[in-house]
Amino acid sequence: MMTDRKDNFELATFGAGCFWCIDAVLRKLKGVEKVESGFSGGHIKNPPYREVVQGRTGHAEVAHITFNPDVISYKELLEIFFQVHDPTTLNRQGADIGTHYRSIILTHNSAQENIAQEMKQKIDSSGIFNDPIVTEIKAFEAFYPAEEVHQDFYTRNQGMPYCTFVIKPKVDKLKRLFAEKLK
Repeated sequence: MMTDRKDNFELATFGAGCFWCIDAVLRKLKGVEKVESGFSGGHIKNPPYREVVQGRTGHAEVAHITFNPDVISYKELLEIFFQVHDPTTLNRQGADIGTHYRSIILTHNSAQENIAQEMKQKIDSSGIFNDPIVTEIKAFEAFYPAEEVHQDFYTRNQGMPYCTFVIKPKVDKLKRLFAEKLK
């Protein structure tokens, strides 16, 4: 079992649609030591990508983040998470449709759960979004890394249409709204 804190680092696990998108955004943040794309929240051990995208595993595509809370807090990561995807669409982000694309926060301890629940409630009641937030919040159980081809996908494939039209606008939004938090 993974620990919640090793030395000065903590873990966070978020699903915000395609893991390539959230991975690209989080890698740019000060205090983020490591981002790994993979699967979590389901019922199959070590699922291959092809089974996850067919909806048979219960897993969501997620980014598993190692971060330094002295540089960037869990709350700040959540603020960014809620800004760079649409937390009001159930089992989809744009043209990406399926339960594996759901908005999900997998908490590693009770403090994270409390912060996530409070932030979701605060944002939901603020009226920022026209529709209710459907982001699932549940306890982290396990993380399964995706195949190597999925790791740091945006950096290695910026010329691909998906990167240009789907991921780049999210990265641009991050730069516009959170410039002071960038590496």
